Amino acid sequence: MAVKTFLLPDLGEGLTEAELVTWLVKVGDPVAVDQPIAEVETAKSVVEVPSPYAGVVHQLHGAAGETLDVGKPLISVSEGAESEGAGAGGTDGGGAAAPSEVPAGGQTYAEEERAGARPEAAAVESEGSGNVLIGYGTSGGHAGGRTRRPRTRSVAGKGPGSGSAGSGGTARAVSAAPAQGGVATLEREHIEQGGAAPLVVSPIVRKLARDHAVDVSALRGSGPEGLVLRADVEAAIAGTAAAESRPAEVLPAASGAAGSAEIVVGTAGGAETDAATGLPIEARTPVKGVRKTIAQAMTRSRAEIPEATVWVDVDATALLELRAGMKAADPANTPGLLAFIARFALAGLARYPELNTRIETAADGSQEIVSFDGVNLGFAAQTPRGLVVPCVRGAHRLSARGLDAEIGRLTAVARDGAGTPKDLSGSTFTLNNYGVFGVDGSAAIINYPEAAILGVGRIIDRPWVVDGQLAVRKVTELTLTFDHRVCDGGTAAGFLRYVADAIQSPATVLADL
Repeated sequence: MAVKTFLLPDLGEGLTEAELVTWLVKVGDPVAVDQPIAEVETAKSVVEVPSPYAGVVHQLHGAAGETLDVGKPLISVSEGAESEGAGAGGTDGGGAAAPSEVPAGGQTYAEEERAGARPEAAAVESEGSGNVLIGYGTSGGHAGGRTRRPRTRSVAGKGPGSGSAGSGGTARAVSAAPAQGGVATLEREHIEQGGAAPLVVSPIVRKLARDHAVDVSALRGSGPEGLVLRADVEAAIAGTAAAESRPAEVLPAASGAAGSAEIVVGTAGGAETDAATGLPIEARTPVKGVRKTIAQAMTRSRAEIPEATVWVDVDATALLELRAGMKAADPANTPGLLAFIARFALAGLARYPELNTRIETAADGSQEIVSFDGVNLGFAAQTPRGLVVPCVRGAHRLSARGLDAEIGRLTAVARDGAGTPKDLSGSTFTLNNYGVFGVDGSAAIINYPEAAILGVGRIIDRPWVVDGQLAVRKVTELTLTFDHRVCDGGTAAGFLRYVADAIQSPATVLADL
C-alpha cells in the first residue's frame, strides 16, 4: 500500500506561505481526487486545498493555526485503500454518513465541503489532473467535476437571518473558546448521529463560526435551501455573547479582523503591566495573515524607495456635471467617478510611462528600470480582512465603463474574501481613493515594487476663482507619490497636471480616448 505525500502547492504571485485554518478531513477518512482537504488563509484570501490523490488519509502534517511554507508536506494519503474504512455500515470510523442516511434535501459532510453540490450532482467522481490550483481543485477535463453553489451576499443586520439569534435558529455555543477542533468535533458528532451536514459553503462563514465557538450544525440557515449565511452566524454570536467576566484566555479574532489574529485578553485583577508605561496591557495581537503582508510591504517600500510627493487642487465641477448628465440619460450604464479618474490616469501614463515602471536589483547589486507594454491598474480597497490592492489587468485597453465594471467586480470579491492571488496582485500602478473616508489628502506609501501611487481626496464645495469671479465649486485634491529613482519632479508634475486638466475639462480629454 503506497503512501503519497502532498506538498503545499505553489500559491503563485509571490506568496510563499499560508496559515492552516482548518482540516476538512481526519486520519482514516477516505478522500477522492479533487476533494477539499483543508482550508488555508494566504495573504490574499481564504481558500480550499483539494487533494490530488485518492485513498485514505494517512497523516496530517500540521495543526490548525500553524503557518506552513510552500513545498512542505501538507497531507499523506495511502493509495489503494479507499475501501478499507468504508464498510457496509455506512460510516468509516467517524466519517460522514452514507448519502442514503441523510434526510431528504440534506447533504453529507463531504458533499457539503465539495462546495454545496447536491448528492445527485456529485455522484460522478473525476479522476483529475493532479495539478492542484488553490481554490479551484484539479481539472478532469470533463463533466462531473466540482460544482460551486452561487455565492449569496448578505449584510449583517438585514434579512431574515439577522437581528437576533432567534431569527436564524438557536445556536449551540461553547461557553469559552474551545480547544483545537472543538466546534469541528461537535459538527462531526452531529453528522455521526445521523444529521445532515450544515449547509455552509463559504470558508469565511465557517471560520467566523469556529472562531466564535458557534456550532453551525445547530443553526437554521436563512439562505436558499437552508444555506447558513454570515448574517446567521453573526446573529448567533450576538445572541450568545457572555457578559460575565472570565479568567484570562486566548480568543481567536473574528475572520473580519485584519489578519484573523489571536488576541490574548487579561482580566482586570491579573492584567499584565507594561514596564515602559506602567499601564495594564489590554491585548496582544500577533502580526500575521493580511496584516503581516501589509506590514512587510509598507516597511520594504519605506526602506527601499526614495519617494517624493506632489499635489494639486482640482476643480471637478465639470466632471460631476458630465456624469450627472450621463446618469440622467442612462442610469444603469454610467461609470462611477473613480472609473473616470482611472481612465484619465491611464491616459496620463501613456504620456509619462516612467511612472509605470519598477526597479529591479540583480544579485551583483546592479539595478535596472523595468518598463511595461501596458498597465495593470491596482486600486486600494478596504476590506474586513485589511487593506488589499485588487488589480485590473490590461486596464489600458478598457473604457471608463469597462473599468467601472472591473472595479466593481474586484471590490466585491475582495470584500467577500474570495479574491484569487491573480485578482489581488500584479499591479504596475495604483490608484488610492481615500476620499471615501472623508479626508482631503494623504502622502500615501507606494505599493512596492511599483514606482508611483495616485491619491484622490474627497470632493467638497470650496471657493474658487472662475473667470476672475469668486464662485463655489466642487474641488478635490490629487496627490502623487513617486519613486525619485525612475523620474524627476518634472515628469511627476507633468503627469499630475495632465490628470488634473482632464478632470477639469473631461469632455475634451474623453474625445481623444
